[in-house]
Order: sequence, then C-alpha cells, then structure tokens
Amino acid sequence: MKLDPGTIAIIQLAWSRRLGLADDALAGTADGSRIYNVRDQSRVSFVRLFGREVFSGPGWAADRVRGRSADELTRSTALASLSVEYGGRTVGSERLCFADSFPGPVEPADEVAVAEEQEFAVKLERRCPPDDVAEAGLAEKEQLFIAVDDSGEDPVALAGAGYSIRDGILADISTLTAPVARRRGLGRYITSVAVEEAMAAGLIPQFRTPLDNLGAARTAAGAGFVAVGVRSEVQLSA
Repeated sequence: MKLDPGTIAIIQLAWSRRLGLADDALAGTADGSRIYNVRDQSRVSFVRLFGREVFSGPGWAADRVRGRSADELTRSTALASLSVEYGGRTVGSERLCFADSFPGPVEPADEVAVAEEQEFAVKLERRCPPDDVAEAGLAEKEQLFIAVDDSGEDPVALAGAGYSIRDGILADISTLTAPVARRRGLGRYITSVAVEEAMAAGLIPQFRTPLDNLGAARTAAGAGFVAVGVRSEVQLSA
C-alpha cells in the first residue's frame, strides 16, 4: 500500500511547519542530507519522514549527533545518553503512520454501538491500565468514537478512537481498547471509523505508535495506515 504523491506533499508541509522549518524543507525525495534545526529549546528530537531527516535541538546537541546514523538516533535512549549532563529524559520513540484511502469493510466480532460523548471515553479509560491511558490520551481528543456494548441496562465502553486536528491538516488519531475486549477486532474497527470521519472532514489521518507496541502497529495497519517515518524525543531539564 502506498500513499498518493499529493498526500505525501501535504504531510511534508504539515511536518515542516510543526518542526519550525520552511514550508518546502521536507519536500521532494531524500538526498541523503540531514537538516539541523539548531535552536535553544527544552527538547531534543529526531524525525525521519519519507527518507528525509531532521534533528532539532541546541547547538551542543547538534554537534554530538553529527555522524550518528538514523537507526541510532531513532532510539530515544541514544539521545538521552548524549544529554545526560543536561538532564536528558526519554519521552519516547514512535512510528509515524498515515492513511489516504478509506479502509475496507472492517466489522468487529461483536455487535456494538458507536457513541461520541466524552463520558464514554472517560469510562473506557477507567477500565484500562494507566500507561495505556496516558499513551492514547483519548478523552482529550476533539472528536471521539467509542464502541459501546449497549445490550444491558448500563452501556459498557469497550474500545475507542479519537482525533485532534494538527496544523489544520492532520487528524492525529489514537486508539484505546479495554483489556477484556482485546483480540476481538474492536480496536481496528473503531480506528477505521475515526479514519473515515477524518477523511470525510477533509483531513489526512495520522497515527503515531510507540516502536515497541506491536499491537498498536497491527491496529494501524488493519485500519489502512502506512508507516512512513519515525520520531524520537528527549526532554531536557538543565
């Protein structure tokens, strides 16, 4: 599965702006060079998108990463080790995934209703491990889609997806599934609902998955996302 060239150009524009670069900084094909976005800031980050590389951070950090490979800088632990005396703390490493076509028919194993009220997202978060809740940040999303079992007197939230608009172009989607409802296709189903709604609103769906979260990667692929980049980030405290 490939993304349309027009979609790629829009994604490159959005990420150029997000990184504080010129609109055309990430345009075109990779030429093997790396962009060093040197500025005083409290974070150090490395982004590789469609083969283009961008390192952002203070001058001392840029000096230390010159000559380091993209594979090494993709690991946020490597960035943290280079900034120990500046209080470097790992934020995380993630895949950057995008979609530009409606997903094929995706039906869950169980019949569910779809709710959009935030109260169901909050109820779902209460049923999930804190780390999963923090990673998804579901209840804070601007648009919500929650798969609900409404067969009983009290509806039960099983899985949810939502998105917030970034840079006026991208729909940043995340998904959360209750542990007892996993492996039933609910995460993939509700993610596909969010993808369809985002595209209907004229947005490009974006899904960010931690590098070590294979379940999230499978959910993204099942909903039609294509992994085209990575980002790693470290927070500085000194």
